[in-house]
Amino acid sequence: MTESRPLVLIADPSPRTVPMIFDAVQWARLNAVARVRVHDEQHRLPAAELEAALAEAAAIIGQIDLPAGRLEQCRNLRTIFNVEGNFLPNVDYDYCFRHGIRVLNISPVYALPVAELALGMAISSARNLAAADRAFRDGSERWGGDSNLGCFLLYGARVGIIGLGDIGTALRRLLEPFHCPVQVYDPWLPPSLVREQGCEPVELGQLLRTSQVIFVVAGVTAGNIGFLGRAELELVAPGSVVLLLSRAAIVDFDAFRELAAAGRFRAGTDVFPEEPIAADDPIRRIDGMILSGHRAGGPASVYQDIGQMVNDDLELVLRGLPPRVCKRAEPETVKQMRGKPVAC
Repeated sequence: MTESRPLVLIADPSPRTVPMIFDAVQWARLNAVARVRVHDEQHRLPAAELEAALAEAAAIIGQIDLPAGRLEQCRNLRTIFNVEGNFLPNVDYDYCFRHGIRVLNISPVYALPVAELALGMAISSARNLAAADRAFRDGSERWGGDSNLGCFLLYGARVGIIGLGDIGTALRRLLEPFHCPVQVYDPWLPPSLVREQGCEPVELGQLLRTSQVIFVVAGVTAGNIGFLGRAELELVAPGSVVLLLSRAAIVDFDAFRELAAAGRFRAGTDVFPEEPIAADDPIRRIDGMILSGHRAGGPASVYQDIGQMVNDDLELVLRGLPPRVCKRAEPETVKQMRGKPVAC
């Protein structure tokens, strides 16, 4: 009897692994609809078997290089899933668009955990929790009102969000109980969509000048590298909070670090131009700055959600329906993306 299930090839999913992505339930679900072959760091297929699997596969899960010459051999391919979270330049997107191959990534899985850590950073920065904790440990703490100098409530504070994508949207929802008026700068969105989310669309300068807490959560593209330069950061009102949680490349990081060190504003970051940073990097000594090692989106439970996302969209695509859960590569924007491959 001929096997009717299509072939799904898991190929170079690093830095993810199959057990990291698929728990027992989602692995069984995947194998119920497809024959699965794996080509990863633990099990490398011989070159001939890999090429044969690519030629037959209806879906590829992973970050294997897919130039046009290789894609031409993929006669059954319907969809590609990037499971590390970026649209990387190792896929010929034009070929995929011309041939109706859906290219997807699972970056929406990180939106809520990154937004949650951003909210925690905001509360800590507004109330100076991290600095107060350090002072308590070295015996220099202040008590009562003296310990609250310069602090403010997040509740009701004017918030600015730079980039109302997946992370920004999740963050806006988490802020709802705090009744914060939210300003948004996002040149990729029409003002009507920003207003639909209960936010005020504004120019970048107004957001920087008038927000008490600024969340920088825009992705990095060819058009916005370094767009938050020294001149822009100097617009931030003294005593405000600037939190960087997307990609370091969109800010002048030296200016960001220097202004924070000078006490121009409070700051926090989960991302750095080069990771990990050097042990003697001066940023480690900045008082009033919260430092986090690119961990915002990484709780283990989040990785397990990747398998469900992949299965949800894979089942739709195999039925001839459009994907609904993962982020889709768009012809107008995908080649502008400049996110670095993640290492963990």
